[in-house]
Amino acid sequence: MADDLGYADLSCFGRRDYETPVLDRLAAQGTRFTHAYANSPVCSPTRVGLITGRYQYRLPVGLVEPLSNNPGVGMPADHPTMPSLLRSLGYHTTLIGKWHLGELPNHGPLKSGYDEFWGIRQGGVDYFTHKIYGEEDLWDGDTLIEETGYLTELLANKAVETLEERSRDKRPWLMSFHLTAPHWPWEGPNDRDTAQRLEAKGDGLAILDYDGGTLATYAEMVTYMDAQIGRILEKLTELGMDQDTVVVFTSDNGGERFSDTWPFTGKKTELLEGGIRVPTIVRWPGLSMPGTVSETPVMSMDWMPTFLAAAGGAPHPKFPSDGVDIRAAVAGRSVAERPLFWKYKNQGQQAMRLGKWKYLQIAGNSFLFDVVADPLERGNLKDREPQIFAQLSEAWQRWNATMLAYPADSNSAGASGRFTADRYGVGT
Repeated sequence: MADDLGYADLSCFGRRDYETPVLDRLAAQGTRFTHAYANSPVCSPTRVGLITGRYQYRLPVGLVEPLSNNPGVGMPADHPTMPSLLRSLGYHTTLIGKWHLGELPNHGPLKSGYDEFWGIRQGGVDYFTHKIYGEEDLWDGDTLIEETGYLTELLANKAVETLEERSRDKRPWLMSFHLTAPHWPWEGPNDRDTAQRLEAKGDGLAILDYDGGTLATYAEMVTYMDAQIGRILEKLTELGMDQDTVVVFTSDNGGERFSDTWPFTGKKTELLEGGIRVPTIVRWPGLSMPGTVSETPVMSMDWMPTFLAAAGGAPHPKFPSDGVDIRAAVAGRSVAERPLFWKYKNQGQQAMRLGKWKYLQIAGNSFLFDVVADPLERGNLKDREPQIFAQLSEAWQRWNATMLAYPADSNSAGASGRFTADRYGVGT
């Protein structure tokens, strides 16, 4: 899982100013999903959906972003998760990279089903100092550690090492490889001087989403991420594990300021397509067909029930999954149409997709879009199709009544909160 990667930030999804040959090759070997969605337009809530297989709005941790402003909130240790349920089926489970679902002592990967953890606990760190606002945030399990190097490479090093360990073990395994790239600060692999200069000034994590950076730096971050993923895939092949390992690549939400989200409007923190549509690739030996494209809408929370079904398990009966088993879509077969729902406190955002139709409310304005024919979400059809608009908006209200409400004092503005209705030229 990449962090803040836009829909068209891979060349196989349309990026024009650089190439991502490793992930392009992965797409050529498997299925590329062009209607894949993140559970949220921001980080932690999507990670809640991924790890629980449920809408994140069922848990308090899924309603706050950033978590750094809510230190007591996190993933409950007793809640069933993808790693804990797979571990009960005999799998060894590892998280390498970003956690961002709550802090010690009450929350952490080792408390939520992972046998091993190596990475960061917060939302983002400097790629060289591995600090956030002056505090170290690189961990081996529950032990704070110091390492020298560019974080994207260090995470890949650990993934390669972990694969070698798994190759000597008879147990099946799950590796969650959650990169911080290309999340800010905008630092490429050759920008150590920038990190050192900021550290010397005492600025800590000073290059925020709206500070510094260039398109060239962003390209370096994404292409270096692509190359490090290549090292992991090469190790799978070298160890003879590539033909019985499922590989899924996706992002936690839509892109940031340097991202390409064409043909969509919107960015991270927004329920426009550019804030929630994410590049997704699946190579599943014996199931996916090389070079196929699926237009089936899928969501982050679908991976848990899919993996559990493949492993011969099922979600915990007291915590039924909101996601579905999407192996049929991976194989290129049809999947029953179903509604997908979102909400986000910033600007009172609401969204629902059913088939080609999307209901959206944002900044006090409501819309009905045909997102297949109009992916830019420019033509508001709510007056032309009042019955469909009413059907979807009422369905959203019924769904929302089953979810937790946002706490009045929660900070859910995410990275920016930049939306205005006239920014996109859309009418009421």
